[in-house]
Amino acid sequence: MPTSPNRSAAHRLLSVLAAFDTGHPALPLSDIARRARLPLTTAHRLVADLAAFGALERDASGAYHIGLRMWELAALAPRGLALRETARPFMEDLYEATHENVQLAVRDHLDVVYIERISGRTAVGVRTKVGARWPLHATGVGLVLLAHSDSALQEHVLAAELARYTEHTMTDPARLRRVLAEVRSVDAVVSDRQVTDDALSVAAPVRGPGGDVVAAVSVVVHVDGARPSALVPPVRLAARGVSRALGWHPDRRGST
Repeated sequence: MPTSPNRSAAHRLLSVLAAFDTGHPALPLSDIARRARLPLTTAHRLVADLAAFGALERDASGAYHIGLRMWELAALAPRGLALRETARPFMEDLYEATHENVQLAVRDHLDVVYIERISGRTAVGVRTKVGARWPLHATGVGLVLLAHSDSALQEHVLAAELARYTEHTMTDPARLRRVLAEVRSVDAVVSDRQVTDDALSVAAPVRGPGGDVVAAVSVVVHVDGARPSALVPPVRLAARGVSRALGWHPDRRGST
């Protein structure tokens, strides 16, 4: 397996962890080596070190999984467990008001990452789950987070080829630019059938103490019979509830 001689020890170690994702939660050693682009002997040594630390765990079949030690460390992230715990009561209120899928997400570079979700038993099926990543332009929460990102990042996204998932996915930069401006104006967005043909989402921004947008809340409903205009107020109310719980005040800079 070819590997760059310039990769640092830390980079190689992190590449082992990065071999795992939502589509590959369990991997045998050979697959870890292949996905991390490492020689098998190097992967074996690094996996052993990570397993000893508790970052990886091995099951009865011999496959490796992310270990509980990583969960303990991830819980310390300010955009992780702490944000989820703060947002959860407001998400539950939104779920009780709608009985639909409710989601909380943050931005990580050019992706939106879902960090909490409440699923309705009779709600429309969704392709997202906690830990999943999607491009910013293709989801309601992503559009909110992109709209409130710095202009350089927005221009980077607008200049790139935008992935299409359905015929409704926004891939026209001019249209996307108009939508982002509207998001900033009304503090909410409707993402209609962008990921699947049977669902739409309504999302609103969550602000931190200084007024910066740190996350987004959304509700996802079946497109048939959906009334997005009726969903905007409760979604916006939930997002503002989370914002206030985080220390944001409407009179501070960045509020709307």
